[in-house]
Amino acid sequence: MDTRAVLGLVASTSPPAVRVRSRVLVIGAAWILLHLYAGLRLLAHAEMSVGPLALAWSILGMLALAPFGVTFAMRARALPLATPVHWVGFTAIGLSSLLIVLVLAADLLVVRMWGFDARLVSAGILGGAVLLTALGTWRARRPRVVRVTVPIAGLPEDLEGFRIVQLSDLHVGATIKAPFVRAVVDAVNELDADVVALTGDVADGRVAALRAEVAPLADLRARYGTYFVSGNHDYYWDPVGWHREIERLGFRILKNTHRLIVRGTGRLLLAGVTDYSASRRVPGHESDPVAAIADAPLSDVKVLLAHQPGSAFAARAAGFDLQLSGHTHGGQYFPFNLLVRLFQPFVAGLHRLEEMWLYVSRGTGYWGPPIRLGAPSEITQIQLTRA
Repeated sequence: MDTRAVLGLVASTSPPAVRVRSRVLVIGAAWILLHLYAGLRLLAHAEMSVGPLALAWSILGMLALAPFGVTFAMRARALPLATPVHWVGFTAIGLSSLLIVLVLAADLLVVRMWGFDARLVSAGILGGAVLLTALGTWRARRPRVVRVTVPIAGLPEDLEGFRIVQLSDLHVGATIKAPFVRAVVDAVNELDADVVALTGDVADGRVAALRAEVAPLADLRARYGTYFVSGNHDYYWDPVGWHREIERLGFRILKNTHRLIVRGTGRLLLAGVTDYSASRRVPGHESDPVAAIADAPLSDVKVLLAHQPGSAFAARAAGFDLQLSGHTHGGQYFPFNLLVRLFQPFVAGLHRLEEMWLYVSRGTGYWGPPIRLGAPSEITQIQLTRA
């Protein structure tokens, strides 16, 4: 029998927990080996005595172990100084990834053969990684307002200029707390929205631990209400509990359902679906754009809120005019903002899919390392206009 077939059969028949552990071991081993490679390339030509060299390798070892420490810290209950530990750990992960990328880039470009002193190249890589980490952290904490105009054929005059303010991928938790959420809420309220739409991944953690951190969301203001659809991360913790909490904060949850918004003679159908992939974890939550529009009243424009842009193909077939999504973070930071295009059909910005428009937000918060490079975080104002 073919070896690949045997491996595939073993993987398909292994318990889910075993498969998860196997993946974690493989990824963890690769992560540590990459740090070993980076250390050998950076320190091979360093003229250092035993003490400083041992210290340098110790620092690299701690960077390599940062993801494991952060995972433990996030799962532990009542961990002393939890927030500083999370900040240090996730920043270390970001620094590590940038350091490895710069080492690999220098080797691919054969920079050490350009006549530069090898020690100068290593110092430049280290300094560059630190500088990029600091810049990325500064940018990640300052989401910008992005204004997007979407032309809709046959849009009634009474819906001209209708404004939907979209938030997505807040990821409240380890390093995103109430002050960040409060700043986002204040910025949104200045935009005078008709509708506020939160398209998933509101938090990473248990409701009891993060209730106070998401509390400012209750102060969001919009003429026709605030709406929420679930993201994949919302299903990794306590989906039922988070749905209750989001409702308590005043949001209307669109779980494969819709609401009709009437402004003058204009009628806008706002629908929402559960997450494209992770919603299967809860029976009855499977994502279904067709069900979201079932038995809907007549309307002039149909808008779908869906966390993952992958829902767009089913949304187009169901007859929607516009889909608002997030999930991708635009790749969040280099080089992932380029690599994400290998896995996602739509990464960021406004796209045309036959007769339907799709807007993909880069996200308002961030996940993991508090870094944004080449994919700025955003609060998005979607304004409808007649085509």
